[in-house]
Amino acid sequence: MRSRNPVFSRRGFSRDNGYAGFNAAPQAGGPAVGTQGNPYAQGNPYAQPAGNPYAQNPYAQQDLQYGAPQAPVTTAGRMTMDDVVLRTASTLGVLVLAAALSWALLPVDEAHISRSYGIGIGAALIGMVLALVQSFKRTASPALILTYAAFEGVFLGVVSNVVDTHIASGAAMQAVIGTMAVFAGVLVAYKAGWIRVNRRFYGFVMAAALGFVLLMVVNMLFAVFGGGDGLGFRSGALGVFFGIVGIILGACFLALDFKQVEDGIAYGAPRDEAWLAAFGLTLTLVWIYMEFLRLIAILNQND
Repeated sequence: MRSRNPVFSRRGFSRDNGYAGFNAAPQAGGPAVGTQGNPYAQGNPYAQPAGNPYAQNPYAQQDLQYGAPQAPVTTAGRMTMDDVVLRTASTLGVLVLAAALSWALLPVDEAHISRSYGIGIGAALIGMVLALVQSFKRTASPALILTYAAFEGVFLGVVSNVVDTHIASGAAMQAVIGTMAVFAGVLVAYKAGWIRVNRRFYGFVMAAALGFVLLMVVNMLFAVFGGGDGLGFRSGALGVFFGIVGIILGACFLALDFKQVEDGIAYGAPRDEAWLAAFGLTLTLVWIYMEFLRLIAILNQND
């Protein structure tokens, strides 16, 4: 069964019978030559009857049987780069707007910081639940994705305001610039072919991410039940090290996201897949932003 965890899985990189074949030549605008390497081929819920997998002709099977001409291949209803850009911009726009409103409307001075921080944590929990629900759904739900973005934005706005006000002035803008720089750098490296997303790359990233998350969970449990900084993975020199590791993992997830988008367009995925691509990109960018914000806070606490 394909994993739909938003952190440890990317659509197009796993199939019911194992890994998708990487680096196989896609057949854009027509049926795939073979199933290996095409995450939208055999076992694909989008596939239509043989002959023209994307034809919107309900009589296509009868046409084949009686020798009638098949419906021409059409790109209507397929995911395009414009679809991905538009839906990603919409999702990030909702997130940024919610973050700005929470920054402005939820003060973090001494008298109100506990209430504002509580609202932020509550929004984060709701956003996490919504993200998990979408991750386990078989189809994209735009309303669910945008609602997730709104709650995640509230959380980011509160946390960013706390760090910017009480720890490091300008930290939020620095984290935004750092996130944009990583996004641009990975995009250029991916398009230039410096990053090759293949089976080995996928396996390494998944294993590293699993180990990273488990360490952070253990550290959090020690901090909750033992007090202090837990095992110290989020403070001091170790905190800086793991912050850098987190950013590098985020960059690797971006490469997986770009591969997902590229494959979806090449193999004629349905337009709704653009929402899933936007969802994955948003999750990854939030990850990178939070790692930058945490790293900046640690560096300023050590000064």
